[in-house]
Amino acid sequence: MKLICSKANLLKGVNIVSKAVPTRTTMAILECILIDASANEIKLMANDMELGIETIIDGTIEERGIIALDAKIFSEIVRKLPDNDVTIETDASFKTVISCEKAKFNIIGKSGDDFSYIPYVERNESIVLSQFTLKEVIRQTIFSIADNDNNKLMTGELFEIEENKLRVVSLDGHRISIRYIEMKNHYDSKKVVVPGKTLQEISKIIPGSADEDVVIYITNNHIVFEFEETTVVSRLIEGEYFKIDQMLSSDYDTKVRINKRELLDCIDRATLLVKEGDKKPIIMNITDGNMELRINSFIGSMNEDIDIDKDGKDIMIGFNPKFFIDALRVIDEEEVNLYMVNPKAPCFIKDDDGKFIYLILPVNFNTAAN
Repeated sequence: MKLICSKANLLKGVNIVSKAVPTRTTMAILECILIDASANEIKLMANDMELGIETIIDGTIEERGIIALDAKIFSEIVRKLPDNDVTIETDASFKTVISCEKAKFNIIGKSGDDFSYIPYVERNESIVLSQFTLKEVIRQTIFSIADNDNNKLMTGELFEIEENKLRVVSLDGHRISIRYIEMKNHYDSKKVVVPGKTLQEISKIIPGSADEDVVIYITNNHIVFEFEETTVVSRLIEGEYFKIDQMLSSDYDTKVRINKRELLDCIDRATLLVKEGDKKPIIMNITDGNMELRINSFIGSMNEDIDIDKDGKDIMIGFNPKFFIDALRVIDEEEVNLYMVNPKAPCFIKDDDGKFIYLILPVNFNTAAN
């Protein structure tokens, strides 16, 4: 094999596919990036058996061929090459020469035939979203997936399609994030759980243009995302997702309308007094026209008042401040509505247009309120 391409194109491709190289594996071939120049285009590919990424890069193929190169070494070499054209040449014994200007690296590759190719997935009905929408919806929900495998379903996000509506849900047992997206077209009903890791990697490599689309295909076991010259194929998480609608009560005894930035900044300031690992709640004391926020920790205490519009009863309620910060950070609206029933029931953060719901469970603050 012999091919020539610019360092910029090669590096971009390597950065995209390396997101699917496993950190730990017993199969050495999976620690490689596959360069497939056996047809008329240069394809780079990586696959950890759960997530596979393939991208096509511009370049010239002088001799067709295929090679698997250790991802870590290959990506480091490419990163440090001069900004010029790179030539990659291999021989029958998989010796690989990577040269650029006066730099020349000799490394040993592996047979491309041993590589585990990305599974072929039937592409029937396609779902189309803008890159910007997909990137945003991931940003606005990904923080509330669970980070351990105790419940596999909690490590993924529910993608639920009904006609022209997409609902994306994540939860970790303490909070729920829900985003509603209106799509241009109508689709058959679908309900799948996409691994959080897949979505995190997609959000890193997708350019996020509002004018460019992502085409999504869903089967029983896989989901495919296609954008620009890149294809991402991921396994789905099996199982029945949690019955979210039963948790979404519209009853409330207290409604608060509040400036989002003021509330976020205030809670952020309060956390200066909370050490990593401390479970000190932020206490909200809500009365007519005023929300007092206070926090007591081993370091000290803080309290601050914020002007609000309130309907309903006064309430004093405590929350994990991080959960509030995570939700408020990804809300773009200037003002938000908080809905509460009592100090032991969840708080709902919603907008007027029904684009999002964030549910946060309260914490017991009896010991911290003194």
